[in-house]
Amino acid sequence: MNAVSSFSRIKCALVFIALMIVSIGPIPITSTMGLLVVIFRPLWFKRLVDTIYADKKG
Repeated sequence: MNAVSSFSRIKCALVFIALMIVSIGPIPITSTMGLLVVIFRPLWFKRLVDTIYADKKG
């Protein structure tokens, strides 16, 4: 497994865990972020996915 890919996966997991903890309150942050990613398809999300799956090419 690529070191950059592993670091990105760990970073994403930590961000998801933090969002899950914050979402315990009355405002659903995780689902709102997911909706914004689906609607606007930001460039940072594509770069993140490319980084995570960098070792899967070929």
